Amino acid sequence: MFIAKQLIALKNHFMTIKRRDFIGLTTATLATGMLTGMASCTESPKNEADGSTTTLQSMTGDVVPISLAERQGRIAKAQRLLAENKMDALVLDAGTGLHYFTGITWWPSERTMVAIIPAKGDVKYVCPGFEEARLREQIIIGKDVYAWQEDESPYRLIANAIKDAGIVYRTVAIEEATRFFIVNGIRKEAPDLNYVSGDPVTIPCRLIKSAAEIKLMQKANDITLAAIKHAASQLKEGMSQGELSSIIMSAQGQLGGAPDFALCLFGKASAFPHGLKEPHQLKKGDIVLMDCGCVVEGYNSDITRTIVFGEPTKRQQEIWSLEKQAQAAGFAAAKIGTPCEAVDAAARKVITDAGFGPGYKLPGLPHRTGHGIGMDGHEWGNMVKGNKLLLQPGMCFSIEPNISIVGEFGVRLEDCVYMTEQGPKWFSQPSKSISEPFA
Repeated sequence: MFIAKQLIALKNHFMTIKRRDFIGLTTATLATGMLTGMASCTESPKNEADGSTTTLQSMTGDVVPISLAERQGRIAKAQRLLAENKMDALVLDAGTGLHYFTGITWWPSERTMVAIIPAKGDVKYVCPGFEEARLREQIIIGKDVYAWQEDESPYRLIANAIKDAGIVYRTVAIEEATRFFIVNGIRKEAPDLNYVSGDPVTIPCRLIKSAAEIKLMQKANDITLAAIKHAASQLKEGMSQGELSSIIMSAQGQLGGAPDFALCLFGKASAFPHGLKEPHQLKKGDIVLMDCGCVVEGYNSDITRTIVFGEPTKRQQEIWSLEKQAQAAGFAAAKIGTPCEAVDAAARKVITDAGFGPGYKLPGLPHRTGHGIGMDGHEWGNMVKGNKLLLQPGMCFSIEPNISIVGEFGVRLEDCVYMTEQGPKWFSQPSKSISEPFA
């Protein structure tokens, strides 16, 4: 399925920094709102119009977690890819990759904990000795645990576990998110082995989503859209961006999702895709941009809605309509067997044909049209110029052209899709119009 050229294209077009981490670095106002929202997720949001309390009901009663059988299938696929690429084992640091393959969630502290998927045999684990019982409580695949004490080298145990599994090719694959000090430590303990990127194994596994994964992503998107719709009814003059963010975060929690982020931008701040430090209070006629997401059983949503607080001006209506046309063009270009870059080209053409840009110049579309999404908010499969990866069933990504007009406002409409044999399907239905933002 994957040829060398496609793997190179994938490698060049992924982002591993989560959206919430990036926004936290760039938007102090949002960070405050997110923290407030997380702290109040159990509170019932108030209806600002009449002061009453609105109770939001959980939407996750029918959620089915990823099964043991599916995770075992993932391991089997990884082992097949290891053998095909002449690799002896794949090392997974604590993080998304570990969760994807084993179901284990583990904070990546300075104390090394890794999983090792050998080309043949059972998954093995290396962890701190005092954490062994906690790890074993989570293990559902494999049983061998190599526990290291505080004055011992975890890297020696990792090298031993790899060798115990059997060395044929003398090549160890390292999952891309594995931290350098771990790789360096293993290399010092086993300098006779070759260390290579694990991308040829992990990307083909995680890029293509199963029906079960798509269902979880659908639920996360349903929750986020409902939270944004609820928050739109709570707008009031003078509120801060952080206050609106808090309402959305709280709503996502009440609706059953794990709140991940809620970027809210008012007026001129909306021209900057991830906002500015300067605080803004809502006033009549302002553009309100809400870019939000939550997590359900490890799977992400990502939706952006742009509305106007009050009556939209002719200029706002025109730019909003142009943005909708650009998003629709991106969707129409997403066809099985078409390169990812075609989605960006189609959406961008609508905007440049209207006199904006060209390229990434402002006023216009300053970033790619979309990003892959799954267990990480940003994954491989970006809709960007130069990405020759062909669209395949099971790929999931956002379509979010953005029109930024610094000094005025910005408009972004973002919805995610999943590819089927018949073409793309929306996770969330796009806005109908500036006056009907919720289909």
